[in-house]
Amino acid sequence: MAAAAAAAVGGQQPSQPELPAPGLALDKAATAAHLKAALSRPDNRAGAEELQALLERVLSAERPLAAAAGGEDAAAAGGGGGPGAAEEEALEWCKCLLAGGGGYDEFCAAVRAYDPAALCGLVWTANFVAYRCRTCGISPCMSLCAECFHQGDHTGHDFNMFRSQAGGACDCGDSNVMRESGFCKRHQIKSSSNIPCVPKDLLMMSEFVLPRFIFCLIQYLREGYNEPAADGPSEKDLNKVLQLLEPQISFLEDLTKMGGAMRSVLTQVLTNQQNYKDLTSGLGENACVKKSHEKYLIALKSSGLTYPEDKLVYGVQEPSAGTSSLAVQGFIGATGTLGQVDSSDEDDQDGSQGLGKRKRVKLSSGTKDQSIMDVLKHKSFLEELLFWTIKYEFPQKMVTFLLNMLPDQEYKVAFTKTFVQHYAFIMKTLKKSHESDTMSNRIVHISVQLFSNEELARQVTEECQLLDIMVTVLLYMMESCLIKSELQDEENSLHVVVNCGEALLKNNTYWPLVSDFINILSHQSVAKRFLEDHGLLVTWMNFVSFFQGMNLNKRELNEHVEFESQTYYAAFAAELEACAQPMWGLLSHCKVRETQEYTRNVVRYCLEALQDWFDAINFVDEPAPNQVTFHLPLHRYYAMFLSKAVKCQELDLDSVLPDQEMLMKLMIHPLQIQASLAEIHSNMWVRNGLQIKGQAMTYVQSHFCNSMIDPDIYLLQVCASRLDPDYFISSVFERFKVVDLLTMASQHQNTVLDAEHERSMLEGALTFLVILLSLRLHLGMSDDEILRAEMVAQLCMNDRTHSSLLDLIPENPNPKSGIIPGSYSFESVLSAVADFKAPVFEPGGSMQQGMYTPKAEVWDQEFDPVMVILRTVYRRDVQSAMDRYTAFLKQSGKFPGNPWPPYKKRTSLHPSYKGLMRLLHCKTLHIVLFTLLYKILMDHQNLSEHVLCMVLYLIELGLENSAEEESDEEASVGGPERCHDSWFPGSNLVSNMRHFINYVRVRVPETAPEVKRDSPASTSSDNLGSLQSSRRPKVLQRENSGTAQVFSLVAERRKKFQEIINRSSSEANQVVRPKTSSKWSAPGSAPQLTTAILEIKESILSLLIKLHHKLSGKQNSYYPPWLDDIEILIQPEIPKYSHGDGITAVERILLKAASQSRMNKRIIEEICRKVTPPVPPKKVTAAEKKTLDKEERRQKARERQQKLLAEFASRQKSFMETAMDVDSPENDIPMEITTAEPQVSEAVYDCVICGQSGPSSEDRPTGLVVLLQASSVLGQCRDNVEPKKLPISEEEQIYPWDTCAAVHDVRLSLLQRYFKDSSCLLAVSIGWEGGVYVQTCGHTLHIDCHKSYMESLRNDQVLQGFSVDKGEFTCPLCRQFANSVLPCYPGSNVENNPWQRPSNKSIQDLIKEVEELQGRPGAFPVSISSETNLSKEMESVMKDIKNTTQKKYRDYSKTPGSPDNDFLFMYSVARYHLTSNE
Repeated sequence: MAAAAAAAVGGQQPSQPELPAPGLALDKAATAAHLKAALSRPDNRAGAEELQALLERVLSAERPLAAAAGGEDAAAAGGGGGPGAAEEEALEWCKCLLAGGGGYDEFCAAVRAYDPAALCGLVWTANFVAYRCRTCGISPCMSLCAECFHQGDHTGHDFNMFRSQAGGACDCGDSNVMRESGFCKRHQIKSSSNIPCVPKDLLMMSEFVLPRFIFCLIQYLREGYNEPAADGPSEKDLNKVLQLLEPQISFLEDLTKMGGAMRSVLTQVLTNQQNYKDLTSGLGENACVKKSHEKYLIALKSSGLTYPEDKLVYGVQEPSAGTSSLAVQGFIGATGTLGQVDSSDEDDQDGSQGLGKRKRVKLSSGTKDQSIMDVLKHKSFLEELLFWTIKYEFPQKMVTFLLNMLPDQEYKVAFTKTFVQHYAFIMKTLKKSHESDTMSNRIVHISVQLFSNEELARQVTEECQLLDIMVTVLLYMMESCLIKSELQDEENSLHVVVNCGEALLKNNTYWPLVSDFINILSHQSVAKRFLEDHGLLVTWMNFVSFFQGMNLNKRELNEHVEFESQTYYAAFAAELEACAQPMWGLLSHCKVRETQEYTRNVVRYCLEALQDWFDAINFVDEPAPNQVTFHLPLHRYYAMFLSKAVKCQELDLDSVLPDQEMLMKLMIHPLQIQASLAEIHSNMWVRNGLQIKGQAMTYVQSHFCNSMIDPDIYLLQVCASRLDPDYFISSVFERFKVVDLLTMASQHQNTVLDAEHERSMLEGALTFLVILLSLRLHLGMSDDEILRAEMVAQLCMNDRTHSSLLDLIPENPNPKSGIIPGSYSFESVLSAVADFKAPVFEPGGSMQQGMYTPKAEVWDQEFDPVMVILRTVYRRDVQSAMDRYTAFLKQSGKFPGNPWPPYKKRTSLHPSYKGLMRLLHCKTLHIVLFTLLYKILMDHQNLSEHVLCMVLYLIELGLENSAEEESDEEASVGGPERCHDSWFPGSNLVSNMRHFINYVRVRVPETAPEVKRDSPASTSSDNLGSLQSSRRPKVLQRENSGTAQVFSLVAERRKKFQEIINRSSSEANQVVRPKTSSKWSAPGSAPQLTTAILEIKESILSLLIKLHHKLSGKQNSYYPPWLDDIEILIQPEIPKYSHGDGITAVERILLKAASQSRMNKRIIEEICRKVTPPVPPKKVTAAEKKTLDKEERRQKARERQQKLLAEFASRQKSFMETAMDVDSPENDIPMEITTAEPQVSEAVYDCVICGQSGPSSEDRPTGLVVLLQASSVLGQCRDNVEPKKLPISEEEQIYPWDTCAAVHDVRLSLLQRYFKDSSCLLAVSIGWEGGVYVQTCGHTLHIDCHKSYMESLRNDQVLQGFSVDKGEFTCPLCRQFANSVLPCYPGSNVENNPWQRPSNKSIQDLIKEVEELQGRPGAFPVSISSETNLSKEMESVMKDIKNTTQKKYRDYSKTPGSPDNDFLFMYSVARYHLTSNE
């Protein structure tokens, strides 16, 4: 045997592997005992050689491959016992050798008795039911098996039972992952007991046998993996190899279950570098081993990896001095030499279409780049075993074996380092895998066990550069799917973003790597190292910038998008998982003052990345129109770290803010998102399909709002608190495209917005301002206050179950935060704000779930409509909340009418954000509020009750946050005089409310009624067309009472921006800025507009008092309450929460204005006296009161009727201006309804496919969805009044000869006997039996939309119950069956033609009129000389109608194909419908 071993090691390899000698095969136990005795001697060299020779013969690496090939050769190689006989024999030998001649079961029992392991380590796969206790867990990923959970004490703990998605392992006994108090009894005892030492001879044979056995397994894996020339090994081949190796892997798995003693031996075998070196390279003359090593090297190279000994040269460019550790370069295609990404990736990049400029990341250290991405050298069995596990895409058996070894601490450290070493290779294999979902789950199954341990994660981070590897691998992974960004400057943009249509993002292939990164960032020591490493922060910000501006939406202006892209799912998931969750992990470690430096680091590099982004997209100050992206992770990183710096770290906000110019840039894109939300809800993006609404809803949805809309709103609040308030307010209204609407003229021309969208966009702008000024989520609220506000908002929309409320409350993605849904804080807040309605049985027997409903005091004190609007996914939920609020007020008797959204006093602002309230005290906002109040009072169109509600809310908010000391005489000191200076003298709302504006210059069309008014004598003779007021002295302006100049929000914003740019132009390296496009020029620059002067003579106070009269419907309805009780002004009892309607709101505002200023009080009293002099009260009798009430009701009814008629006329006029494309409206159309001739509007149709409304035209006709059916109902009519009887014999006939059809046939035969055929056809109708019945669902659609719809039905593979080829379809809206579309003829919807009017004239007179009309040209609609789309469709529908009836009625005359046939048929169909309708 020794000679055979020598031959195997140093001599020639036998041509065929041989089985052990027959004697040994017959007596394995004796041989094993003999070898154990020989190895126990002091000089055991001979025994070792003898054992190695035996193992060489038993464990042949070629036998499984022969078996895999199948057939007779495999059977012969297996010794005649079948393909599996040799393997079974080899395993039996291994068991006998391990047992040393004794029984294998006894050996296993003996080894288990020496198990010192204090950990459970039970490994499970997917769908296993496990437990997680948040009370006992240190790591959020902690989990327990059922046995350990039930044997531990978790009474009163916050735990849950879950079904494992990817698999896991029990952490019981691991004090690094969970607290010892949560250990089960079994592992508590083990950890404290003393286990006796393992006898030396018990595991001696294992130490000799297992290295050879594992090496044999590796050889099998090498031999079984064949690298094809094209796509990699097929899954079938890999599974076949793994199936053959299953007994060997199961044997190793069984060994791990013997306990800690055997796992210790396995650890030594797997990590011993000398054993690995001796067996893999020491047998140089062994042909089998040499061939195996060659296949191993081929597998390395095919994976894009290189063996260090190959000494390949890499062209790595060293960075210049002073550069950051990450240099980003852009280049065309994928021709870079850096990184040497695997060939498949290169092919993918080269083959992609339209990718434009690529962006490749170059690390500063060539060694680090090489070691992370390309170089892999194995030094132990464990390393190569993991390599093949990855190569075979993580077979479950192999994963289970590797995880079963984790209770051994030495192995756990070694395996973790090996896993990190192979991290880049895991990424590359994952990208290529066809089963990425399964592979992802198994990767996480392993990694979550390794990285949940903070001490181990810290150790690997320090020794193996774990953070560098993870960030670099993620960066390289995303590089393969980058495309050129089209945001802002599409042609010259240098920015690149991820392509959300790539499989990498659509399938969430990146998920396991991002999950690992989030896991290690949950450990404070690791996160601290990350936040201290400037190079890592730069790298990470570059990674985040790949997602900045992804999934760009471009508004469709002409045609409806043909195919709706669903890439937004991938985009939102990518930002949340790859950007937001790591951000929350980092934020959880920035809670104390000592961590200020970390926040400064992140903010610094985030600002640098943002500046690079602005430069790359060539952004100055104007966003590109009709574009929006919901993905701005860099903005959100910056915002959330600012919030944490102020809230937790006591940092001075100004110390981490950039200059004014950068703040202006930062606000633009988040503001653009808010404006786009309003546009989407206004149906301005309807041509982009439903997916754009899906994005808007996802943006505010509970799982995303914490990481998206909340940071955006907060960043805008920060910008508003530091920027000039006039500039900010102007920017808001400009972004919402309602600048042209903010004029006091009765007519205006909006250059960027259709009239139908003006109202909803104005509501959106005002609602946004209310949210911006009211929201306190990041401006001073505590976590418990935030949780309470969120819960109240959700409960006010609808009653909720516990589970739905858990899902709807925005969850902090950081698992270590204190307000996780399900925590003690959550339950205590829930019990404080809601009552539980127990489950009830319904009449049908089903049980309705128990629901939580708001307490009465919540409705009374805490209902916040602003929070409801912010958290509403569906707009109907806002109305639902208001309906429930109204019902509560009526039931409780607090308010009987229809209430407005209640005003709620806000919590105090953090001192750092006090500047936000300057928005409420700027002249621009006051001008807007004054203008809107005036327009509402004058009943201008496009102003709803919602607009008024928001205007009053902003005024009240401004009064709540006014300055303590009022300055009655405010004057601007220094600086250029602006046009808004001619409106209001100061910026304090309290004083500006009483300021009277006598005249206002406005820009109106030349035909507007305001143009005819003469200029007042006090008006200055300045150039009225100028956008700037003259530089006359302020005193003179006030003496004149001032004529308010033309105020252009856009022009004012431009001036302010230019001032800031000029202020910073003193820097040495000032860059020349490009001019902004002319599309945002001032609305007053259009040549058809002229300047007119309106007489106003109102103040905000006077407008409010008149508004009170208007809302109440009574003259002199407002009576100052302090005239009866002066104490109201001294100590005004204004509650923090107020119920009521608009009248109540106006009264509340006037009381606050009077209590804050004596001058306001006096002016309010004067206005009330001027409106109607006070009349002493007199006694009214009951009869007089009844008469007065009756008259008052009549008056109100007349006013309501008048208002409705005026609104209807206004809407008709507005539509005429839009639909008929009228340049200037009629000269003399007043706002009130007049007795002029009724206006005739063109019929408007709504297309149920594209959602557009408009008239039917020659070029684009609209049609009515109809169903055409042949009918002979009229033919069965009889002259006989006797009822029909059902025939019961052959003599009786069901169709008698006295029917209309029979009479018609007799008449036609008689006529044809005496007259010409053409003359006969004019005198008869074939509709009696050849009729066509037309019915409709009433829905209309564009003809071209219908054709596209029919084409989509033809391509639809779903089984349909109708024939599309025959023109059959279902109505796209109501799904009613139809088979044609009837074109609508263009024209008015008013029947005013003389031949259409009903008349009582005699038949003779009507005949004469028809003859005259026939002789008059153009009296009847005739065919158009040039063929149009309408004429084509009319011809087409006539064919459909003809094809509906029976064939004999299509050619009824004796001359087939004659035009007389068509006329007869259509005339008969028309007559049929006229007769049947009677």
